Amino acid sequence: MARYTGALCRLCRREGMKLYLKGERCFSEKCPFDRRPFAPGQHGREKKKLTQYGLQLRAKQTMKRIYGVLEKQFRIYYERAAKQAGDTRENLVAQVERRLDNVVYRLGFAINRRTARQLVSHGHILVNGKKVDIPSYQVRPGDVISIKESSRGIQPIKQALELNKGRAVAPWLEVDYDQFTGKYVRNPKPEEVTDLPVNVQAIVEFYSR
Repeated sequence: MARYTGALCRLCRREGMKLYLKGERCFSEKCPFDRRPFAPGQHGREKKKLTQYGLQLRAKQTMKRIYGVLEKQFRIYYERAAKQAGDTRENLVAQVERRLDNVVYRLGFAINRRTARQLVSHGHILVNGKKVDIPSYQVRPGDVISIKESSRGIQPIKQALELNKGRAVAPWLEVDYDQFTGKYVRNPKPEEVTDLPVNVQAIVEFYSR
């Protein structure tokens, strides 16, 4: 299973914005981006005006990094979105939002997508009552996501529930923390994903060149 293993904070610095890849740590004084809000490397402090291609590339890289997806998988998501009927932007957002690790994070069962990916890979998550250990599994509207009974007391899940209980979830989801279950109600629209600070149209233009 391919995944990025480098320093997460370097990704935020490279994109020039907080991507909140470490959950609550990103809101604390320990966040490296607050101390060094410039790109890593020898020339990181230099500010350059990006071309149209550069803006499209940065939008793509930012979206990939937010969802923890590598280039090959992200291109597959775009190709699927382009073939589907309707708005390619909306289809692309739905492709990444339907990932099981992302849904587990959105429901508040994990403090960040990286932890959600581990929970899924280690078999702690059920979909419609059956164990699914593939983080990229595509959840469908109506699917019920739950935490395996024997896993409800492990520290990462307890920590996430203590932090998120009482918070509102995304409008395309439903959650019952007392029952350790959530439901993927429908696919979101791009404008509903308010924590996605990228121009999705620029990504579509990048791949359709």
